[in-house]
Amino acid sequence: MLNKIPYFAGPIRSRKLKNITIKTISEATQVSLTTVSRVLNGVSKKFRISPATEAKVLEAAERLGYTPNQTAINLRLNKSFSIGLVIPTLANPFFSNIASIVNQALHAKGYSVLVTDCNEEEKTEIDAVRQLAARNIDGMIIIPSGKDKKHFELLLKQEIPVVFIDRYFNDLPISYVSTDHYEGAFLMVNHLIASGHKRIACIQGAHHVMSNRERVRGYSEAMKAQKLPEYYIGGSSFTYEDGYLETKLLMQKSEKPTAIFALSDTILLGVLKALTEDGYRIPEDISIATFDNSIYLDFLACPVTSISQPISDVAQIAIRLLLNKIDQKSNHEESTNGQENILIVPSIIYRKSVKSLL
Repeated sequence: MLNKIPYFAGPIRSRKLKNITIKTISEATQVSLTTVSRVLNGVSKKFRISPATEAKVLEAAERLGYTPNQTAINLRLNKSFSIGLVIPTLANPFFSNIASIVNQALHAKGYSVLVTDCNEEEKTEIDAVRQLAARNIDGMIIIPSGKDKKHFELLLKQEIPVVFIDRYFNDLPISYVSTDHYEGAFLMVNHLIASGHKRIACIQGAHHVMSNRERVRGYSEAMKAQKLPEYYIGGSSFTYEDGYLETKLLMQKSEKPTAIFALSDTILLGVLKALTEDGYRIPEDISIATFDNSIYLDFLACPVTSISQPISDVAQIAIRLLLNKIDQKSNHEESTNGQENILIVPSIIYRKSVKSLL
């Protein structure tokens, strides 16, 4: 049977949608504006509003399609519910993991996260921090890329809550949460020495970065503690390319290393490429260790022993510190804790890339 569709002549007029406010809900439920407001703000129990009234208001709000006025909420709470996240580079799995954890955790708490990838460039970082500060955000989580601190000092003057993750400045009164990079490197070098290695090469990242400096210090002091000379420290950036070039040069030495300690997984990838090209077998010909513990380390031809950073713990603690600072500011409270510096000891994940020479 043919279904007939009626034809309507003339223009179709759209129905104007009514702006649903708490007054609309109050009129629909015959409940006072104050009570409706308290129910919608989730404080029914505090003001002893009956479950029946609460259910009545919430049902009406859902039926009428009520949407809270976010601007009004922000003004009332003195918050924008937006956080800036400044990352050196999302190409590095360590930083992208942190970005993912921070974004998900803050989103669950009702915050939007504005992420900036600085590509390890100081100028990009400076511009990003200034632009975020101008957007009336509630606070920032930053992993610094450069050496300049003036833009961070400006945040302190503007009283914008800030927490550093992983990289920090000892002479800047900004709270930070980080892996104990010194302890991690010290643990790994001790493991290599305990396995009989004495010619241990260290391929580092950017010299000015605190995490790198602490890892190099851990390497140096572990060698010194066992009365061994620093065999080799080379490299200048946390990149695949630098790991590759440094390894090519390193393996030209007449007295070759028995082990290489790459100070990041990105450096490690370059190390592995160089060794593979030159026909070295891991761990038969040379042992390898790294700092970061990316997921792919288990799936390499020879799974690589690594320092595992407590990424989730670092990110979650940093979020708690920042939200506490934001709450204190919005409530016009003085900070009770001041600068908080937290280091978390990492652990070694033992795989198959370190050969015992004993």
